[in-house]
Amino acid sequence: MIRVGVIGGIGSGKSFISKLFKSPVFNADREVDILYKNNYECYKKLNKKLPKFIRSFPISKSQLIKAIIQDKRNLKKISSVVHPLVRKKMKIFLNKNKKSKIIVLDIPLLIENNLYNKKDILIFVKSDQNKVIKRLKKRKNYNKKILINLRKKQANLLKKRKLANYIVDNNFSPNIMRKKINFLKNKILNERNST
Repeated sequence: MIRVGVIGGIGSGKSFISKLFKSPVFNADREVDILYKNNYECYKKLNKKLPKFIRSFPISKSQLIKAIIQDKRNLKKISSVVHPLVRKKMKIFLNKNKKSKIIVLDIPLLIENNLYNKKDILIFVKSDQNKVIKRLKKRKNYNKKILINLRKKQANLLKKRKLANYIVDNNFSPNIMRKKINFLKNKILNERNST
């Protein structure tokens, strides 16, 4: 099984690129949303750490946003509860898909949380700053302050770029991107099969 990690800055289009592989995708952001909505254990732990903010289940994003705006150290507290649960989900996903030729890891903190291994193929998604801002503003819970905090948490983009096996320029139409990713997927499969 080839593990492909899609990395890049916030709003660069990682999830869009991940879907274009047409392979099983582990989307960490989606898993976190599911945890907030369905995992009572997660709620109890967050409620214990942040009783002033996390007061009701399911956990709403607005509660979390308030906590982070109030004190950016609260982001660490939230992560300490959420990340181990996401790791568990990732293990289940990897087991379930171990017969797949390629699986895609769409995890914003893949590098920062050491969730990748040396054999993984890392793809860095780069995007024009204007396009990134447009994408971010379309998000439901767009909040400039929070984005600044999250950006700081994401490893230096230059470092990520250096780690990448491939760089994908996500500044073209969806049709062109589809062709680019299809070509890249075949290239990865051929390279792995020839070694």
